[in-house]
Amino acid sequence: MIPLSHFLIVGAILFSISVAGIFINRKNMIILLMCIELMLLAVNLNFIAFSHYLGDMAGQVFVFFILTVAAAEAAIGLAILITVFRNRRTINVQELDQMKG
Repeated sequence: MIPLSHFLIVGAILFSISVAGIFINRKNMIILLMCIELMLLAVNLNFIAFSHYLGDMAGQVFVFFILTVAAAEAAIGLAILITVFRNRRTINVQELDQMKG
């Protein structure tokens, strides 16, 4: 049986990597979206670990809803990214600072 602390450490490491990826990489929008997804997965890992060790299914149900929202966010984010790339010919975040209506 793996103790709860190991799951929490792995979740903290994944969350830290994703936060570092967001702050270090401020150029590529695809990598920023991947870091946000990694952050959500780290939180989901903690929810599942606590749900298992407390014997409550509520955490696992909550993870199901988070994954649903994350999939919709990824699809919409990539669609917006493709539209921006078609219009601007770049996905560099620093060059996308102005929105035109």
